[in-house]
Amino acid sequence: MTNNKNNDQVLKFIKISKNACLPTRGTPDSAGMDLYACLEDNVVINPLEIKKISCGIAVEVPSRNYAAFIFSRSGLGVNHGITLANGVGVVDSDYRGEIFIGLYNIGDKPYTVRHNDRIAQMIIIETKYFPLVECENLSKTNRGNSGFGSTGK
Repeated sequence: MTNNKNNDQVLKFIKISKNACLPTRGTPDSAGMDLYACLEDNVVINPLEIKKISCGIAVEVPSRNYAAFIFSRSGLGVNHGITLANGVGVVDSDYRGEIFIGLYNIGDKPYTVRHNDRIAQMIIIETKYFPLVECENLSKTNRGNSGFGSTGK
């Protein structure tokens, strides 16, 4: 990101592994930053198998008003059946450890991940931090507690 004295405007990364690739954006206006596999050897993900893939980096999200969200790459999902094992990953602002990506092969063919392959994308999203309050009841709405298809198709 840009050099700026306001720490909310920079995203700091460190390489945990010397062979790691820092995130990049595919275009100047891309919201998502590509995350890369950091591997000693290729990793084969067989159909219906999950593998934890190292990115070899750590990130400093600037404050609790932001979080880094990790999403699948659409090309991997549509073309190869490779998606995230946990749907969407969340990197909280106080986490300083290495970023790992759980990849899940929902396809019918083995998929090989190689060093420096783009395996996920990360987006920084502003979050609201609300105090948690236990109460006796919640406000009433027309919908109430109807869910899971209750609004129709």
